[in-house]
Amino acid sequence: MDSNVDDLDQVGARLRATRQQLAMTIADAAEATGISRSTLSRLENGGRRPTLELLMPLARLYRVALDDLVGAPQTGDPRIDIRPLYRGGAVHLRLGGDGEQGVIAFKHVIPGVAADRRPEKAPRQHSHPGREWVFVLAGTLRLVLDGQEYLINPGEVAEFECTVPHWFGAGGDTAVEYLGLSSPGGEKVHLTPKTN
Repeated sequence: MDSNVDDLDQVGARLRATRQQLAMTIADAAEATGISRSTLSRLENGGRRPTLELLMPLARLYRVALDDLVGAPQTGDPRIDIRPLYRGGAVHLRLGGDGEQGVIAFKHVIPGVAADRRPEKAPRQHSHPGREWVFVLAGTLRLVLDGQEYLINPGEVAEFECTVPHWFGAGGDTAVEYLGLSSPGGEKVHLTPKTN
């Protein structure tokens, strides 16, 4: 069988798996893209051939590269296109990890806060299963753990159980950049002791 035809036959399964991974229904995808539910259903079930006009809005909605949807062969170029997530003025870049069994890696950039705009009261904290490890690259990270505030500077590391209510923000008027590793299973970082 022609490998190009075989690759196209797999697009529907990839679309369905990606949509389901995002806990999105066909109706949700149809509403967000303007593509009819019946077209999306036939596309996922192999009853409709994928076209660029159909795949582009789905790739944007699902936040995946078009190459991943069509199973394009590797080009040999090691660079990857990371799609940033913007939330509340912060930028979050997912660097890797599946999150089900292993570690999820993110780079976060949180804009600085001017002294006259700093919150008077404690920020709204959240909690979830797992364990978090952060490494500050630049700026100062303001970490609030169960109401207790910590300022973490470049080169410093913090590690804590995510079940403890927590919040991250900039600890000054300059942006803070940090790497965050989340382990849903709650594994601790293992350090190798120095030996001379």
